[in-house]
Parts: sequence; C-alpha cells; structure tokens
Amino acid sequence: MRLGIDLLPLGALDRLSERPWFTRYAFADAEIEYAATLAPRRRREFLAGRFAAKEAVFKVLGTGLFGGIPPREIAVGRAPGGAPQVTLGGAAARLAARVGVTGLAVSITHTDDMVAAVAASW
Repeated sequence: MRLGIDLLPLGALDRLSERPWFTRYAFADAEIEYAATLAPRRRREFLAGRFAAKEAVFKVLGTGLFGGIPPREIAVGRAPGGAPQVTLGGAAARLAARVGVTGLAVSITHTDDMVAAVAASW
C-alpha cells in the first residue's frame, strides 16, 4: 500500500490558471467539460480538488507534477455514489503498472480557501 496527500490553497490554483497552457496540461477533457457547467465559485473549488487529488496520486506513484507525466492523464471523475474515482491513462497507467499499483482511491475535502486530497493505492 502507498499513500499520498496534498494540501492546496485556492489562490495557488488561481495563479497557475493564469498561464494559458495550464488548464489543458492539468485537467482531462471530462474534468474541464464538467467544470464548465458549474458556477464560478464551485468551479474553482472543483478544479482545486481535482488538482490536489492528482498531486496526491503523483506521490503514490513516486513522481511529481513535472516528472514526465501530464496531470491530465490522471482523471478524477465520480463514482455512481458521488465519491471521486481515479482513472489513469498513458504514461500514468504505465508507471502505475511498473510500481505495482493495481487500484487507487482518493478522498477530497474543502474548507474556506483550502483543499486537501489523500490517495491510497493497493
């Protein structure tokens, strides 16, 4: 089992989002499409939660944000009950197989201007 955790102030995501390339680099198409349906405050919270979850998954995989895997290859969707659900693609899926990760679970929480995520693998 491996664990990863990330804590993110919403302002940090705001600064990253000012870079034109960032959104397409960081988020899967489905995440961007869903975020577009949300009100601005909820969109910001949603994307920050997804980004923190991706950072936690990177830690589980033993790499970092700029470790050769685009964060968009870690898609954080929703399971039927509403819980976050991770799907790995491309280089992220290959790295997971190499390090023996066969499953992932994430939890995301928000409070005021902070978001936290924990990832666990088996």
